[in-house]
Amino acid sequence: MTTTTERTGRSGGASPVDFEVYGDYGGRPKAAAKQPAEFSRPAYPFQGRITADGSSGYPAESGRYHLYVSWACPWAQRTAIVRKLLGLEDVISLSIVDPVRDGRGWAFREGEGHGLDAINGFALLREAYEATEPRYDGHMSVPVLWDKQAGRIVSNNFPDITIDMETQFGRWAGGRHQLYPAELRPEINKVVYASVNNGVYRSGFATTQRAYHEAVTELFAVLDQLDERLASRRFLLGPALTEADVRLWVTLARFDAVYYSHFKTNLRRIIDYENLWGYARDLYALAAFRETTNFDHIKRHYYTTHGSINPTRIVPDGPLLDWSAPHDRAAL
Repeated sequence: MTTTTERTGRSGGASPVDFEVYGDYGGRPKAAAKQPAEFSRPAYPFQGRITADGSSGYPAESGRYHLYVSWACPWAQRTAIVRKLLGLEDVISLSIVDPVRDGRGWAFREGEGHGLDAINGFALLREAYEATEPRYDGHMSVPVLWDKQAGRIVSNNFPDITIDMETQFGRWAGGRHQLYPAELRPEINKVVYASVNNGVYRSGFATTQRAYHEAVTELFAVLDQLDERLASRRFLLGPALTEADVRLWVTLARFDAVYYSHFKTNLRRIIDYENLWGYARDLYALAAFRETTNFDHIKRHYYTTHGSINPTRIVPDGPLLDWSAPHDRAAL
C-alpha cells in the first residue's frame, strides 16, 4: 500500500525520487550475500492472454485495456511501437511512468514526457501489482497490460503483449502490417533475444570477468552476423517489417547512448556497422519508432537507476548521433 508520505500534493502522484531514503530498486543490500556471476532475468508472473473470441477470459475490445510503459525500458517500448504501427492508439490507452526509479519502483509524476496515472490514480506502479495480487512482493516491471473492466493486470509478460496485439486485434488494425506472420514465427522468436536483447544485460550485470567476456563475445558475434545479413535485405527477415525488427530496434536505439559505456559492450558501436547503422536510421524514420524513442528518458533511467554500476549517477551529455542522416536502404 502506498503511504501518504509517498504521494505529493493534490495530484496524487508519487513524491520525488529519493535514493537516500528508498535506495535503489532491487538494491543489493536486500539481495543474497553472494550474487550469481551471470545475469538472470526475473520472472513475469502475470501471463493472461487476449483473444479475439474471448475464450481466455480477456476478449479483444476497444477501450478495455491500458498499457503502463516507460520510454526508457526496451521491453515496454516494444509494446508502444506495435500499438502505433497497428493504429491501436484509440483502442488501447497508455500511460508513461517517470524514467528515474528509486527503491519504490516505477512511479507516476508530472514531468517532461511522463505524467500521472489518469486511469486509476496510482502513485506507484506497485499499486497495480498489489491490486491484482494482495501483498505481492515480486518484481514490478513494465510494460503492464491492465484490464480496466476487471481492475487487474492481464499481463506483464512483454513477449505475449505484442503478439496478442498483432494477432488478436485485427478488427481494429486494418491490415496495416503483418508483424507476426505464421510462416516466420519460429525465426522471429529466436533471432535476437538471447544474444542481443538480453545479451547487453548479461554483459552489464555480469559479476565475474568470465561471465562478462562470454556474454559480450556472443553479443558481438551475433551483431556481426546481423550486419552481414542486412547488407542484402532492408529488414531482418526480408522486404517487410516484422516483430523481429521491433525487437532488435529497442536494443540498437540504446546501444551507443547507454550500453556501449554503461554495460561495457564496447568492442564496437552501432555507428561502426555500415548496415546496422543504416538499418537503425531507416527504422527511426518511421513515426512508430521515432515517436516512441525518448533518448533523455533512456539515458536518465540507466545512468541514475543502476547505482551499483554508476554510483555517481552522472548522466553523460553525449553521444552526438545524427539519426536523420540519409541511409538509402529503401533500394534494397
